[in-house]
Amino acid sequence: MPLASIIVPAFNVAKTLSATLDALLGQTFTDYEIIVVNDGSTDATATVLQEYEGIASIRVITQRNRGLAGARNSGIAAARGLYIGFCDADDLWLPEKLGRHVAHLQSAPHIGVSYSGSALIDDNGAPLGMSQTPQLTNITAAHIFKRNPIGNGSAPVIRRAVFTAIAYRPASEKTRDWYFDETFRQSEDIECWLRIALTTKWQFEGIEGNLTHYRINAGGLSAATDLQLAAWERMVANLSRIAPTFFDRYARPARAYQLRYLARRAISDKDTGRACDLLAQSLAQSWAPLWEEPRKSVTTFAAALVLRIGGPLALDVVMNRAGAKA
Repeated sequence: MPLASIIVPAFNVAKTLSATLDALLGQTFTDYEIIVVNDGSTDATATVLQEYEGIASIRVITQRNRGLAGARNSGIAAARGLYIGFCDADDLWLPEKLGRHVAHLQSAPHIGVSYSGSALIDDNGAPLGMSQTPQLTNITAAHIFKRNPIGNGSAPVIRRAVFTAIAYRPASEKTRDWYFDETFRQSEDIECWLRIALTTKWQFEGIEGNLTHYRINAGGLSAATDLQLAAWERMVANLSRIAPTFFDRYARPARAYQLRYLARRAISDKDTGRACDLLAQSLAQSWAPLWEEPRKSVTTFAAALVLRIGGPLALDVVMNRAGAKA
């Protein structure tokens, strides 16, 4: 039985899947399996997977499209490892990532979720010069709600026992447990992390280094901010039922953080009007991001101002010189 399992949700990822699998096959830690969940792909994803037939460490599950949450749930159900990591099929892991997370979890029995920072790459896999560098220690449910230190779904490695603790079976399911909520097509990550923090005693802790390369797809970022915000608000409404006092206290500052995050996405997509509107909404909710993360907040407002006054070219020049952090 492998000690660790890596789950790769795959939907129409023929262009990037080989790079992802090659990176995972190059892990320095060797006691692991890779479970690829072909989530109803209609492109050449299945053809790419044929190139990896015969590699004992790779298993493939093919299912109708269930979305990212549903693909992860199928992978978790099939996983044999004590530690379960996720790598989306357009992201990359550095060779030492799995080994470092396994060592971290083995050395700290109270930690249920181990994660790291992530370097951002573009559609072609080239570095963007930006990174997600989260807080690594003293993580509370409030911190997860407001700032989501895990950052993206390809960053964590999680004990199987954590998923056992949060498993549930909705009335619509006869045989499948859910760990991620499959009714979400966005915000499914933060919904799961927050549910772990609110309903279990497992702790979250990060390790040093940008061990994931997280791909940022060009275009269409700001167009999705309305959907992202709606999904986030539905997550809040759903989880408020299990911890109403927590959400009464933290919903407004957390919403301010979420709106600031979406404004940064709009800035990346050079959508001036949407970025400014989202920042105004953020301030209307709470000024907490300004005093809790002043540098990030000020750089966000400055970037929106440069974009509004100087346009996209001016923003690119300023950001390239600043070497901004995401």
